[in-house]
Amino acid sequence: METGGRKPGPPVRALLYVTALAWSLFQIWIASPLPFWFDVFVVSETQARSIHLAFAVFLAFIAFPAVSPMARHRPLAGIFFLLLATGLFGLALYQFIQDIPRAWVFAATGAAVLLAAWPALRPAPAERVPVADWLLGAMAAFCAAYLFLFHQELAQRPGAPTPLDLAIAGCGMALLLEATRRVLGPALMIIALTFLLYTFAGPWMPDMIAHRGASFARAMSQQWLSNEGVFGIALGVSTSFVFLFVLFGALLEKAGAGGYFIRVAFALLGHLRGGPAKAAVVASGMTGVVSGSSIANVVTTGTFTVPLMKRVGFPAHKAGAVEVSSSVNGQLMPPVMGAAAFLMVEYVGIPYVEVVKHAFLPAVIAYIALFYIVHLEAMKAGMEGLPRRHESTWQRRLLGFGLTVSGLFILAGVTYYGLGWIKTVTGDASTWVIGTLVMAAYLGLLWIACRVPEPPMVDEGHLELPDPGPTLQAGLHYLLPVVVLVWCLVVERLSPGLSAFWAVVFMIFIMVTQRPLMVLFGRRQDNPFPRGCKDLADGMVQGARNMVGIGVATAAAGIIVGTVAMTGIGLAMTDLVEFLSGGNLMLMLLLTAVICLVLGLGLPTTANYIIVATLMAPVIVELGSMHGLLIPLIAAHLFVFYFGIMADVTPPVGLASFAAAAVSRADPIRTGVQAFIYSLRTVTLPFLFVFNTQLLLIGVDSLWQLLITFMGALIGILMFAAATQGWFLTRSRLHESALLLVAALVMFAPNLLMDRIHPRYDHLPAAEIQTVAEAAPTGGQLRLRVEGMDLDGREVTRAVMLPLGEPAPATQRLRQAGLGIMAFGDEVSISFVSFGSPAERLGLEPGWQITEVMVPASRPAPEWFYLPALALLGLIAWRQHRRRDPAAPMSTPR
Repeated sequence: METGGRKPGPPVRALLYVTALAWSLFQIWIASPLPFWFDVFVVSETQARSIHLAFAVFLAFIAFPAVSPMARHRPLAGIFFLLLATGLFGLALYQFIQDIPRAWVFAATGAAVLLAAWPALRPAPAERVPVADWLLGAMAAFCAAYLFLFHQELAQRPGAPTPLDLAIAGCGMALLLEATRRVLGPALMIIALTFLLYTFAGPWMPDMIAHRGASFARAMSQQWLSNEGVFGIALGVSTSFVFLFVLFGALLEKAGAGGYFIRVAFALLGHLRGGPAKAAVVASGMTGVVSGSSIANVVTTGTFTVPLMKRVGFPAHKAGAVEVSSSVNGQLMPPVMGAAAFLMVEYVGIPYVEVVKHAFLPAVIAYIALFYIVHLEAMKAGMEGLPRRHESTWQRRLLGFGLTVSGLFILAGVTYYGLGWIKTVTGDASTWVIGTLVMAAYLGLLWIACRVPEPPMVDEGHLELPDPGPTLQAGLHYLLPVVVLVWCLVVERLSPGLSAFWAVVFMIFIMVTQRPLMVLFGRRQDNPFPRGCKDLADGMVQGARNMVGIGVATAAAGIIVGTVAMTGIGLAMTDLVEFLSGGNLMLMLLLTAVICLVLGLGLPTTANYIIVATLMAPVIVELGSMHGLLIPLIAAHLFVFYFGIMADVTPPVGLASFAAAAVSRADPIRTGVQAFIYSLRTVTLPFLFVFNTQLLLIGVDSLWQLLITFMGALIGILMFAAATQGWFLTRSRLHESALLLVAALVMFAPNLLMDRIHPRYDHLPAAEIQTVAEAAPTGGQLRLRVEGMDLDGREVTRAVMLPLGEPAPATQRLRQAGLGIMAFGDEVSISFVSFGSPAERLGLEPGWQITEVMVPASRPAPEWFYLPALALLGLIAWRQHRRRDPAAPMSTPR
């Protein structure tokens, strides 16, 4: 799906190759400082988005056929487009008869739709690109590039489009929706069309969601000729950040890192019970560090891990489900999370490194829990691991593991503190000094890799596990680009786009020099430099082709964002969820989760996140604040992000489950159901970190608190996994599983129990706001209760949590957060809210009253509730240990 469904001849294949390569080179160029150094081809952000989409839609029409060979109902899309074209021609004829201007605009749009219907009605063989597709690709690329080609002219007539502008916009919208259908299937196209229809049909909608409607000219100006719709934030993030991270992952994979991660996972874990499944979890986690695509993870690691899982005793559907669960969780794993994480930077308004920090702990404990689930499955079925080539004693393995882990910690410490010290000492020359050290590390690690024999890939033809030591040494240089990326993000605090640019530059250097240096260090290679350049070009092409789906998805999802901005449907969604939930917070979160899953059926994660972040994330914050629950904006967005990812798993159209079922040759629905069962821990986590934000490292101020939070969450998720699998030390009885669930929830959110005993916050008068704001620590939160009238004339009362920056006088800190206040005696009102500020994102309005300030209450630590939960766990473990008969034979694999 990610690289196209056609198998064209050499000329067309060469054109696709050159186009994809040109797209990658363009993205590297605009991300680099070179355009500004040489003052050559400097493009604005809007122009870059325009060119980005032009490449995406052209490749979509040429690389993807109008009808998939696997489609069941082939003519449906063609018939739909034929009917739509007929309607547009009829509308044009009516306007012509009535002498209404711009009738030809609808005729032109109808002609584009009719041309799109032809290849869908008369599909061509996969080996040939029909003439209609060439015309569609050229037209779509021109419509997308219109904002680049006529940028100055459009800037001179904002809000006053000419008939040509409207014709281009109408054709562009129609062709974008067809490109979306070809690449991603009909789901996103149908949703975008529904929102587009809602734009025009507002006056005829039910009262709850009715609006005044919009003319064709206004809708096209908003959706295509401005930065509010198709060319909005979503496509901007795809252009600025996402492409470079996807390109980085593709280059790393092409250089050999993907195979290296899989070999390391098998070497370290393949000998354990159910070893291939545990290796799949770790390999998918490491691949997810640089991939950010669940389907790519499934196909990459599943090709090797699924057959071996089946060989050691996993049924086909469970083998596929393990691969799906671990690959989907790869999108949660920093530093390169799913493409939606970069959108979160723009929607939440915090640096990417903060998104990574908040997402880190849930991602780690989710992976550990999946590892434990695999272990329980292996215990239930009595599975064994794969044999090692050279057996060693457990003492040597423990020593080797300890040295490896301690070595990684020492390396991380030396990297962070050592390079930080160098930066302090050398000042402006630090870039050259650190660059020299990185190059020396690259040469040294590559020399070490050449000193050990290249380990074979573990597959059905090679069932012996390689030795861990040489396997680890054979590819340590692949970690250096990840180190560079993390260094730029975390230490240098560069933007995600610039960080990815420098990581890509380093990857380009590695791919060009890796093979020649290996020859220099004594390893035989044929044509090392030409092969390195060929690998580099292939990696760039693969990265561009992987971006086609994300490019058209972010553009099509921009239609939904534009509709929400134009119609105010977001407020209607808040009213709807509040009405259906009856004001119950847990029911509200459940409804939001269900809506996220339904909206995500058949959608890629990126498009799903854009839709649910636009519609549902504000609902969570709004309704939570109305009922006194202070939900940080990042928690609400991670909530919908998690459920957007889960849409890749959920039957009946979980895309990752279908990919894994194809690899494991199992029933896709059964695979999806099993994967959902394995992913229940991922489903539970968003509910828990909404109520216990310490899981997102919010309010964790010390190392001791971090350890307590981590251990509590880890023990809780393992108990939850044991409860859902019905096995702890032995098969659990029903009441034992129920007690494990209760204990797990206590470990996850002890503050919910403490809130029943003592309120979480003390309530101070509004006049204390400046005292509290000035005393707040660095990065602290100011908790306020406010009331006033919103823009729709409704009286609202809500609690908000305003993030504060560095310590400063109270007025200055509030202004930095975008909030101005005015005090009259004991009454405090909001005087102004800065545009784009944290205060504006929380929905605060000038003129609202601040009624009280909330500060954390002095109360016993909620973690005291860990003790009874751990005691209950110990009692269950003691009972199961007594019940387990060591002499009883294990059950046979099913």
